[in-house]
Amino acid sequence: MNEQTLSKMKQMKLYGMHDAFTTAVETGATDHFTLDQFVTHLIDSESDDRHNRKIARNIKNAHFKYKAEIENVEYDEQRNLEENLVQRLAECEFVKRNENLLITGSTGVGKSYLSTALGYQACIAGYRAVYFKANRLFAQLKMAKADGSYFKELAKIERQHLLIIDDFGLHPMDNQARLTFLEIIEDRYQKGATIINSQIPVQSWYEVIGDKTIADAIMDRLVHQSKRIELEGESMRKKMPEKTENIY
Repeated sequence: MNEQTLSKMKQMKLYGMHDAFTTAVETGATDHFTLDQFVTHLIDSESDDRHNRKIARNIKNAHFKYKAEIENVEYDEQRNLEENLVQRLAECEFVKRNENLLITGSTGVGKSYLSTALGYQACIAGYRAVYFKANRLFAQLKMAKADGSYFKELAKIERQHLLIIDDFGLHPMDNQARLTFLEIIEDRYQKGATIINSQIPVQSWYEVIGDKTIADAIMDRLVHQSKRIELEGESMRKKMPEKTENIY
């Protein structure tokens, strides 16, 4: 009877319930439950398993460069980074409200780590997120235009609750990249949150984008309902060469 029940649970993809039932039978824990308590235990186990699998799926689909944890973010006075602000951001209300976060600072100060840690928090909170290096994003979408999958790729990005664009402004933008960037930002305006990291101050992004009309349209949508973090201080890679991937 138990084997048939377990087999049916697997067929119905009730993996959390399957594992909880198996453990309970093997350990004899069923003797300590009333019927309604055991049903509750199975349902809670299934709910927890589905929640954990959703988080794992969200993190996998985000394509983060590395694992980052909000608990490992450092708040050195020289960094110009307020712990209260980061903790509020980690609650992901800015994602819920479709707000943008613009993070600037010189190379190595921890922009990518901070944005990735917030991305992990968003995934844990049940939001869909995706991470791109700016040059790879525009190159990927340029290829998508060539093979006819451009609008499909744009729609996929639009469906993400949080889009993270890293290293914005390191490479010059041609007209196609400018128009693509405008489409992405326009699609997400008041419908999704975006984090952009850059070594270049926000006021200089007009020059990075290049075309004044397109830059005005992009910046108007980006800056509206946005928060800014301007990181300062020495490169974290120089300060902690052996812990670069774990603490920023």
